[in-house]
Amino acid sequence: MDGWRGKRVTVMGLGRFGGGVGVTRWLARQGARVLVTDQAPAEALRSSLAAIGGLDVALRLGEHDERDFRDTDAVVVNPAIPDRSPFVQAALAAGVPITTEINLFVERCPARCVGVTGSVGKSTVTAMIGAALEALPGGRTWVGGNLGDSLLPSLESIRASDVVVLELSSFQLHRTPLVRWSPHIAVITNVTPNHLDWHGTFAAYVADKLNIVRFQEPGRDWAVVHDSPDLRRRFDELFGDNAGLYRYRLDGETPVAAAQTTSAVEHDDVRLRWEGLALAVPGRHNRENAAAALAVAHLLGVEREAALAALARFEGLPHRLKRVGERGGVTYVDDSKSTTPEAALTAIDAIGGPLLLILGGYDKGSDLTALARRAAQRARLSACIGKTGPALADAIAAAGGAAQRCETLGDAVAACRVAARPGDTVLLSPGCASWDMFEDYRARGTQFARLALEGRGTP
Repeated sequence: MDGWRGKRVTVMGLGRFGGGVGVTRWLARQGARVLVTDQAPAEALRSSLAAIGGLDVALRLGEHDERDFRDTDAVVVNPAIPDRSPFVQAALAAGVPITTEINLFVERCPARCVGVTGSVGKSTVTAMIGAALEALPGGRTWVGGNLGDSLLPSLESIRASDVVVLELSSFQLHRTPLVRWSPHIAVITNVTPNHLDWHGTFAAYVADKLNIVRFQEPGRDWAVVHDSPDLRRRFDELFGDNAGLYRYRLDGETPVAAAQTTSAVEHDDVRLRWEGLALAVPGRHNRENAAAALAVAHLLGVEREAALAALARFEGLPHRLKRVGERGGVTYVDDSKSTTPEAALTAIDAIGGPLLLILGGYDKGSDLTALARRAAQRARLSACIGKTGPALADAIAAAGGAAQRCETLGDAVAACRVAARPGDTVLLSPGCASWDMFEDYRARGTQFARLALEGRGTP
């Protein structure tokens, strides 16, 4: 739909953190007759409502009404809402077109797009690519998607010479086939079981992740994929010998990338190697993340030394292995963005020295067995919170480790403080989502930092 003026559009899901704000503002600017509907009450949406204050839009809060989905010209669905929603089904049954904020953006974006997905690491890789493209010749770099604010309101300022870097969740990619879109450069960090409560099966989750490459054009587009056995097998099955594919990895501590090609000739465009990379962010996994960012920067024409210098200045993202302070010789590290077991395992490996862990949260259906075993091996104490806390504590104890069930994050911080010694690290890396106890991972990490710095237990 190109002409929005006068069209009736239902925006499903304003969100507590503004997920529907950007698309609502953009549609109102296009002259659409917008109805925003959200099951949360107005008091829970205060900041989002303030962001659309003054716009000529209708509101239905605290409930959805099927009539809003049947008697309209289009529905814009929040990515987190599954197809099985009765209101989505009502729109489909009535023949009402369904779209998303990200689909509206990519359909109209004049710039080249880099899309980044993965079960672990996609936010950091997206931010690293944005940093590495600081020296991009001839255009501006925009970063958005699942990371940061909507870029829809910025469409008028984006030029064909620019590059847009989008973090793309499995929820967002689930519906990109509606517009048959994949980015010019697609990055996949890994694919491990996640959000199975939403997707239903791991196969469905993988299929949605692979939408990021499904509509790429051979000879024009590129995929930059972590060189893991599982992803190698999946891509070999899907695409065979694809010369538009770069696999990235570490050779020792050195980031490397190699193009899959039938050519026997080795040159800079086939074998890439970045010696001397210095990073401010810890962990081997971040050197692998840098390999992906450097491969993208190379494909877009950024000089090697400029990209290396930009990544050396990269300080990481909030709530991702961020040192929040030290108290009594004990270091506190916030990795609240760790919402999968694999992310928690990566964080544990990135921390050297004696360790105390805070684990647990909302149950997404992930297998926590490997995380429990590693916690038993590495941590003097694991303080376990949330819905998965009891099962995690039992599994850690069964594996020979020390674990304690805690009712609140404050209780967990207090338990770790009692057990900690000078030189230890207390790491919040839950391996689970936060929705059972907090609005999101940011709120969880912010509370952890406050508790750590204030030196107190239960909030």
